[in-house]
Amino acid sequence: MSKERAKRRAERLVVLEREKAVRARKVARRQWRRTLLRSVRPNVRLGRDGRLYSRSRRQRIGIVVVALVAIGLVWFFIPDPALRVLLTVLLVLAAPALVVVALGRRP
Repeated sequence: MSKERAKRRAERLVVLEREKAVRARKVARRQWRRTLLRSVRPNVRLGRDGRLYSRSRRQRIGIVVVALVAIGLVWFFIPDPALRVLLTVLLVLAAPALVVVALGRRP
């Protein structure tokens, strides 16, 4: 009788060891994935609203007004329609770079 109990206990221990090994592999795999994701994900803390930099209301209004005035001047003084469109597109595309150069990036 005690031999049978010892045999069953040994079988239970073998099953428990296998389950432990499976759990340990799962935990190790999960830990590896987490470390991999941490190494891939950028470690940049953004502002409270998630933007890299922000402009005040006055600055945003100024940017829009200056851009609209520049486009208006182009359409008022340039007689060729194709050149008007080209300069308007150029202003729209170059405006973000000009804003960063003029106002800089603030954290």
